[in-house]
Amino acid sequence: MAGNQLEKATFAGGCFWCMVEPFDQRPGIESVISGYTGGRTENPTYEEVCSDTTGHVEAVQITFNPDIFPYERLLEVFWQQIDPTDPGGQFNDRGESYQTAIFYHNEQQKDLAEQSKQKLQQSGKFNQPIVTKILPAAPFYKAEEKHQDYYKKQSFHYKLYKKGSGRQDFIEQHWKLPKNPEELKSRLSPLQYHVTQENGTETPFNNEYYNHEDEGIYVDIVSGEPLFSSKDKYDAGCGWPSFTKPIDKHQVKENTDTSHGMIRREIRSSQADSHLGHVFEDGPQDKGGLRYCMNSAAMKFVPKEKMEEEGYGYLSYLFD
Repeated sequence: MAGNQLEKATFAGGCFWCMVEPFDQRPGIESVISGYTGGRTENPTYEEVCSDTTGHVEAVQITFNPDIFPYERLLEVFWQQIDPTDPGGQFNDRGESYQTAIFYHNEQQKDLAEQSKQKLQQSGKFNQPIVTKILPAAPFYKAEEKHQDYYKKQSFHYKLYKKGSGRQDFIEQHWKLPKNPEELKSRLSPLQYHVTQENGTETPFNNEYYNHEDEGIYVDIVSGEPLFSSKDKYDAGCGWPSFTKPIDKHQVKENTDTSHGMIRREIRSSQADSHLGHVFEDGPQDKGGLRYCMNSAAMKFVPKEKMEEEGYGYLSYLFD
C-alpha cells in the first residue's frame, strides 16, 4: 500500500491560470493552489503583484503523494509548461511577477531540481541558457478565489488565453513528439502503423490483447507513455481490449470523430498523438460508466514484474 505522507511542491511558471491544469486531477496529487510567493509583501493582492512592486511571482503550490507521483515527475511536467530560457516573463506576460522559478521545500527537492535543470540544459532542446531560478521556499499566499481553478471556471477564456499568449504553440513545438513516417514505418508493423497513424481499426476478437489477463500496464506503442492498467481492464464482449479509465487522464486526449456516419469520441495519446480507439458511455456503472475501447496494435504490454526495469517502477503503486 502506498504511503500517505504528503509533501508540497511550489513552481512559478508565468501566469498561474495556465499552471494548474497540467498538474490537477492526476494520480497522487491532492491539490493545486494558485498564489504568490518569493516577495516582501504579506498577503498581497493580484493587482499589487502584477505591479511588480512586491517581489512576488505568480506560482502554484501542489500537495502530492510522492509514492504515487514522485517529485521528479512533477519537475518533468513543470519544465514542459514553460519557456525556461526567458528571464523577463513568460510569453505575452512580461515583468518580474511572471518570471519562472522552482521553490524547493527540502534539500532533496533542491538536488532533484538542480539535476533536472542541468539535464534539460544538456539535452540540446533549447539553444539558450536555462534561466529558471531554483530558490528556497518562502511564505506562500493563496490568491483570490476567482483565480483558483481558473481553467474550470472560465474554460473558454482560459483556452483562448493559453493559445493567444503563445504558450500552447510553444509547448507543442518543443514537447510534442515529431512525426517521422519513415522512421515509424521502420519500427512498427504495418497494422501498428495503420492503426496509430492512419486512424485504423483492427479486427475484433483477432487481436493481441482483447482477452489478455496478465497483470501489468499497457503503453503507447509509439512513445512508450503509460496508458492503461490491467487493474482497470474488463471483458466488454466487444472483441477489443476495454478499460474503465486511463492510468492518468493527462496521458490521453479526446477528439470528435465524425467518420463512418457516426459521432464518436476518439481517444489519442497526448505525447505521440497516436490513434488508440474510442470511448463509449456503456461501461460498468460502478466504475464510472465509461468503456475505453482500444486497439491492441496501438499498445505494448509491460508485465508487472518488468515495470521497474523498463522505467515504469513509479507506477508500481497500482498493484500494491
